[in-house]
Amino acid sequence: MITVVIPALNEEKSVASVVALAKENSAVTEVIVVDDKSFDKTIENAKGAGAVVITSTKLGKGASMKDGVLYAKNPVIVFLDADITTYPADIISLLTDPIIKGDADFCKSFFSRQAGRVTELVAKPLLSILYPDFPSFWQPLSGMIAGRKEYFERIEFEEGYGVDIGILIDMYQMGVRIKEVNIGHIENRMQSLEQLGKMSKEVASVILKKSKNSGETNFETLEHIQMIREQMDFAIRESSRKLKKVAIFDMDNTILRASFIHTAAEKFGFKKELLDIVTSQSNPFIRTKQIARLLKGKSISDLLNLADEIPVTKAIEETIKLLHENGFVTGIISDSYDCITNHLKNKFSFDFSLANELEFSKSIATGEVKIPSFFLTHDSGLCNHEYCKTNALIHICSRYNIPVEDTLAVGDSENDICMIRKAGIGISFCSSNSLLDAVADFVIKEPDFSLLNPIIL
Repeated sequence: MITVVIPALNEEKSVASVVALAKENSAVTEVIVVDDKSFDKTIENAKGAGAVVITSTKLGKGASMKDGVLYAKNPVIVFLDADITTYPADIISLLTDPIIKGDADFCKSFFSRQAGRVTELVAKPLLSILYPDFPSFWQPLSGMIAGRKEYFERIEFEEGYGVDIGILIDMYQMGVRIKEVNIGHIENRMQSLEQLGKMSKEVASVILKKSKNSGETNFETLEHIQMIREQMDFAIRESSRKLKKVAIFDMDNTILRASFIHTAAEKFGFKKELLDIVTSQSNPFIRTKQIARLLKGKSISDLLNLADEIPVTKAIEETIKLLHENGFVTGIISDSYDCITNHLKNKFSFDFSLANELEFSKSIATGEVKIPSFFLTHDSGLCNHEYCKTNALIHICSRYNIPVEDTLAVGDSENDICMIRKAGIGISFCSSNSLLDAVADFVIKEPDFSLLNPIIL
């Protein structure tokens, strides 16, 4: 009778619990996880919990939701987010009872958490201006919804962050009976400031797009819309100023207790070739290109599974949480590969990762690599190195509008010396390099990130 659709991208930690929760409701006869080409064990864990898994036809939540609707076999569909582990046990009943009883055709959830800034500063004001008769919803951007399949089949699923408000507006314009239901207390991930800015633009864009058929737009309306945008931009800038520092971690022998490429050499049998390149090639660009060729033919699964086999430094999750609680933006800067740093970013809740971009074709490494421009010297650089992590540090500081003096950098190798020296606080972590120890503000010799706590606090 009820199908639960769960769009998912790299949600190996939580997707199984969401599937299990959905299956506990006796009226649910089908649970579909629409995978957005995850790199982790999302598919394996979802199937293990009893879900049917299909792959999205196009990247993005909107496309995944549409695919789920078309594949669903039941007349009532529930959408749940895959990254939430605090759903109430009766979440399915809360969302579907009004529909099954004939009191509503579409249910929108709200929950006991203060509405976000995009909701309060963008969505609600725009809706009140462009749709004066639009019902008042506590959380019009919430993604936990339920409705009749026949109506979902008739609406447009927008791309990006505007998908949820687009669904609500389409349902309203079709004249379906809408009910907002309280699903209790929910905890979900806080969006980074960069994501908030992107979200505000995409939500506003969808609301404006949907309003084209709602009546004439006059100059006063346009002035109000411009004011709303300026308020959101101001709020984001103010939040940026409250961030005290950026915390940057090297990956090899810092986050991971070994070097990824040397571990790969052991695993895949190219130790001699790697040693020849490292000892004979001094040019960092050529060396990076030559090393990448050693990974040709390896699948993304091979590489991510290998990364997961390497032990991580003790207390990493607690330390990242502590940094976030104390106003830090956290990230990884590595001269390794972005497929690995992004995997660790997702796994341990870093805010960003910067690394060389390993090229794939049909999920198989081609042996080619792109060296991003943020590693290269530029006019505002702090060093004369042609290729340096310090340049990436400057890039991140510019992105988050934070002075270099308000940065903390943690690394272990010769490649980290310049970044450690230029950062506001430089930390030599389990390093055997005496020069790095000499330029660092703090030296830590035990592989335990909890030793950073006195510095963070």
